[in-house]
Amino acid sequence: MTDPRSAQADALMGELQRQGAGRLTIFLGAAPGVGKTYTMLGRARELQRRGIDVVVAIVETHGRAETSALVEGLDVLPRKRLDYQGRTLEEMDLDAVLARKPKVALVDELAHRNAPGSRHERRWQDVLELLDAGIDVYTTINIQHLESLNDVIHRITGVRVSETVPDALFDRLRDIVLVDLPPRELIERLQQGKVYVPEQAAHALQAFFSPSNLTALRELAMQTAADRVDSDLREAQTARGLPGVPLRRAVMVAIDGLGQSEYLVRVARRIAERRDSPWIVVTVHTGGAPDEARQSELDRAFALARRLGGEAVVLHGNSIVDALLDHGERAGVSTIVLGRTRERPLARMINRTLTQQLIQRGAHYELTIVSTPEARAKARRSMRDNGGRLRGLLNRSDAALAVFAATLATALAWVAERWIGLGDLSLIFIVAVVVVAARTRMTAAVIASVLCFLAYNFFFIEPRFTLLIGARQGVATVMLFLAAALVAGRLASKLRMQVLALRASNAHATELQSLGRELSTAADVGQVVRAGRNALKRSLGVEAFVYIGDAPLRGEQLPEMNDKDRAAADWSLKHRQPAGRYTDTLAGSDWWLLPLKGSNADAPAAGVVGLRFAQSLTRLGAEQRRLAEAMTDDVAQAVLRTRLVADLEDSRVSGETERLRSALLSSVSHDLRSPLASIIGAASSLDNYAEAMPREDRHALLETIRIEGERLDRYIQNLLDMTRLGHGGLALNRDWIGVDELIGSAVTRLQRYEPGARFEVRLQPGLGPIWVHPALIEQALFNVIENAVKFSPPDTPVSIDARRVDNEPGAQPEQVLRIDVSDRGPGIPEDERARIFDMFYSVERGDRGRQGTGLGLAICQGMIGAHGGNVVALPGQPDAQGRRGTTIRITLPPIEPEPAAAP
Repeated sequence: MTDPRSAQADALMGELQRQGAGRLTIFLGAAPGVGKTYTMLGRARELQRRGIDVVVAIVETHGRAETSALVEGLDVLPRKRLDYQGRTLEEMDLDAVLARKPKVALVDELAHRNAPGSRHERRWQDVLELLDAGIDVYTTINIQHLESLNDVIHRITGVRVSETVPDALFDRLRDIVLVDLPPRELIERLQQGKVYVPEQAAHALQAFFSPSNLTALRELAMQTAADRVDSDLREAQTARGLPGVPLRRAVMVAIDGLGQSEYLVRVARRIAERRDSPWIVVTVHTGGAPDEARQSELDRAFALARRLGGEAVVLHGNSIVDALLDHGERAGVSTIVLGRTRERPLARMINRTLTQQLIQRGAHYELTIVSTPEARAKARRSMRDNGGRLRGLLNRSDAALAVFAATLATALAWVAERWIGLGDLSLIFIVAVVVVAARTRMTAAVIASVLCFLAYNFFFIEPRFTLLIGARQGVATVMLFLAAALVAGRLASKLRMQVLALRASNAHATELQSLGRELSTAADVGQVVRAGRNALKRSLGVEAFVYIGDAPLRGEQLPEMNDKDRAAADWSLKHRQPAGRYTDTLAGSDWWLLPLKGSNADAPAAGVVGLRFAQSLTRLGAEQRRLAEAMTDDVAQAVLRTRLVADLEDSRVSGETERLRSALLSSVSHDLRSPLASIIGAASSLDNYAEAMPREDRHALLETIRIEGERLDRYIQNLLDMTRLGHGGLALNRDWIGVDELIGSAVTRLQRYEPGARFEVRLQPGLGPIWVHPALIEQALFNVIENAVKFSPPDTPVSIDARRVDNEPGAQPEQVLRIDVSDRGPGIPEDERARIFDMFYSVERGDRGRQGTGLGLAICQGMIGAHGGNVVALPGQPDAQGRRGTTIRITLPPIEPEPAAAP
């Protein structure tokens, strides 16, 4: 059951989409001459008087003076001239209307077929492009041009209308204006020459414009307008959340390509329109490929369904009934429409018809059985056409195989009887029938059964070389043989159909699964493009390209394309609709262009896929179309996924950058402000009171300025060192220096502004000098020792221990220099010890507090790492009071200078 809130949301969304695009007003008439163009021009003049920008894109006056008078005073755009077969044809200049972009454009004769060379084949497609561009359109149409009424019009008037408009266009309606005229008044206008010239008028009165025809067309026009008003009312009620809105259940029509498919599609469209329901057109392949004529009819029916706004689906399965019922359950179908199936007496005894099976098993479905106008005539011609039908079901190769199998079985039976002495020869003929049924259709298997039956009777049943049977046992034998052969052939043919259906379904699923695996591992858009292009080439055997972007197609990576191909691709990309070959838009292109659409209907296309099939392939099969569209959808989803991942990664990096920037500003603002405040305060005191101060106080203030200046210099140096580490600009100028000298220099430097700091330094005897960058190693030691002093309790010494120790077994070098700096502070939690070397990371407890920049240990790690060493944080040894503290261990490998080159 549909959720009322979901239905209301759909209705509101549809209303918002219609408000965002251009709005369509259709002036609908029952027949030519009722005054549609005249009424449209009168409405346009009213809009112009109200100050609304109205232009005449194209209006056909047909020489009528009163209509031409209404055009005067309106802004009329020049028409586009096209040369075709030595003639100059005039059409609406679509690009000029788009460039002018008026509020309202008048486009007469919506069902008109454009001249060859135009962008679109039909004028209604031009109107759709104007609506997508936000331009309101006023247009005219007669009821006989509505696609779903094509067969009804043919039955009423005897005329098959070729220029039709899909009913789905009415979904874009803002308003429908029924221009009505009684049939007698219309006939009078026709006789007066106000519709056609006298010669055409006389012919029209005898054919199309008969009073009965006009009355029926008038009724259809009124019914269509009433259906649209009823649909608008239901949508308005749904959007307002009013009760009593009927539930939308899908209508499914089953077609078989045997002469009534397009008629059934139109009937289903009318049923779905009256019920305001989605609708689906399905056909079931039970094995093998349909013949060319049947496939052509199915393709036309599917194309018609897509134009009318329906969904086309190809199902695979052994049982037509099972496939229909299973898909109906998945798609939420309530009504199944199918053509009348002709019952045969023999078939009724053996098996039920499709209609009977659906009636028995489809208890939850409403079945609509449609008898086409040609059904009775077709039944009367069935006996006459049996030979042609048999030829259609049996091709030459199948017939040849049946004859060859029967001949070979006869020869083998003769050999087996004469030289082997085999008594039961029927098994040989049954095997021949099974082989034929496994490789061909059921018709060939039946023919093989009859031939084997005749050969078995003629050559091996007494009396031989006649079709007479001499004994009752012989009659039973050949009859049982015939029954066994037919059953075996039926089973083998059925099994073959199942295998072919599974093979086709598995091939489709395998290609999609293979593409899904490749797309799932694609990390960026470039890999998605390569995977999609290769999969399309491999699966469809075509030349393909995948273009990502919303700009017109340009680039060296695209295949060679002419201006017509690029125009079709750009149009498909802009309007999110297929274009080019096998479509009605810019069909002169060699490429079939499919947009990469996301799940959001309002979002622009992510790109376009181009497929170029062989020139010999004049018609695209339903399976090929379905596979290409499914693979294109998968590529589109993969592109959106990679873009989303990239956007998320950019957001994460931006957030991390912002966090580091905030931490840097916070730390710098605190740690730079404190020494600056001390320096400014001391300098101000000296400036104001220097003469009145004793010498010792002046010296103390100067010492404060010096100490705080050095402290400020260290902060700035840390920032510079961190910048150089991050950009790889830290150069090592190595030199020999003693370990005692490095530690002593760092300790002495620290005691200048921390006079109360105490140290316990233990050096292993005979350490010797090391080959390092002295300033960098001293700065790293200084940062670690300063950190330890900052968190050590007062009067508690910081321990510094330096010695050479053995490296891990098998590691190079065998010995390393290890310097441990230990304090007696509160320590660092175990889960945070590895993070203290990250930039701007500080802990509430431990060796760094909130007052630090969080750069000291990060710089230390960078400087030591540049020398090939490492820095780790370890728990300290507990003292008598239970304080454990922290040990920062610095490890440096002993590196020797390269020997100087010989002179």
